[in-house]
Amino acid sequence: MAVGVSAARAADAGFDRFIASLWPEAQQAGVSRATFEAVTRGLEPDYKLPDLILPGRPKTGAPSQAEFVQVPADYLKEARIESLAVHGRKLLRQYRPTLTAIEQRFGVPSTVVLAIWGRETDYGRYRLPYDAVRVMATQAYVGRRKDQYRVELIEAMKIISDGVVTREGMRSSWAGATGLTQFLPSEYYKHGVDLDDDGKVDIWRSVPDALASAAQQLVNKGWKPGVRWAYEVKAPARADCTLGVPEVTKPVGQWLREGFQLARGGRLSAAELSEPASLLQPEGIYGPAFLTTANYFVIKQYNFSDLYVLFVGHLADRITDPRPFATPWSASKQLRTRDVEAMQRGLSRLGLYADKIDGKAGMLTRAALGAYQKRAGLKLDCWPSEAVLRSIEAAR
Repeated sequence: MAVGVSAARAADAGFDRFIASLWPEAQQAGVSRATFEAVTRGLEPDYKLPDLILPGRPKTGAPSQAEFVQVPADYLKEARIESLAVHGRKLLRQYRPTLTAIEQRFGVPSTVVLAIWGRETDYGRYRLPYDAVRVMATQAYVGRRKDQYRVELIEAMKIISDGVVTREGMRSSWAGATGLTQFLPSEYYKHGVDLDDDGKVDIWRSVPDALASAAQQLVNKGWKPGVRWAYEVKAPARADCTLGVPEVTKPVGQWLREGFQLARGGRLSAAELSEPASLLQPEGIYGPAFLTTANYFVIKQYNFSDLYVLFVGHLADRITDPRPFATPWSASKQLRTRDVEAMQRGLSRLGLYADKIDGKAGMLTRAALGAYQKRAGLKLDCWPSEAVLRSIEAAR
């Protein structure tokens, strides 16, 4: 027998023992023995998944999500957003009673929950590629976040045991998110809503349940009714892009008094002018700028990516307003992940950056980069480039 095959079978024997050891926890969570045996019978790990730590193999790491490696112009493709907006308008009419009920009950706009549905699963037209139970079992066994996925696996078994969805029907992303609006199993029990009143929360087949559950999740994470997700603005030439971090908030009216202008003009109510907001410049001083409210960061808890929130927020707007962003995205290029990591390490060495070394040019990285540009007397644009990377690496 080949050594590789023998090692694989030994590893799988360990996996079998691991799965068997879960029964006491599953039983305590309310999973029936029949369901536990049915779900785990013949279950095998999927060692091709990302984010695993396998003995004798390089750490795989999470895949390069589009939200983090693409420049905004690539991620927020106009044709894609317009296509989703067109279909969203049809669904807005088709599900009007359901969406009206959601707005009245949760205070979350119809267009926002529709946009989440559109972004997550193309309004249910995208078939999720993975077996959710297998994903979570593998991640619980050899993933980087074993404890988290151990909980998720038990919760997935409970959902199946409760008769809401079958094992075969619980499809997921590589990370285990499942259903029309992409919930982890633990989120299902925290935020699930039976809006169609059929006695079960079915986020896989019931559009009312899935959309209401998405709204409930936003509410549970702090959604403020009547508040926009963001305002697109034009920044004044003297604007300091290093202020673009969540910790720096000012009333929208104060930003406007300091020279920021609503990108499409218009007037805001007194309540809107008093709403606290942060500055977001996804491409540094290039491309659109936004004043982001608390609801922006609530959506960000659904998916921790600024580009994701911009996609969902803009798609929500486009369902009722066909206009694209007022300022086009620039043609800027994104550095490779390893180069952004090198930049983050350099900024950390210089005492300007204290967050994760993850190769993602997010708000904190861009602000730290801007702080370095100020210190070094470089052009202040808060955007990672090869020239700035070389300067940081040479700095002492």
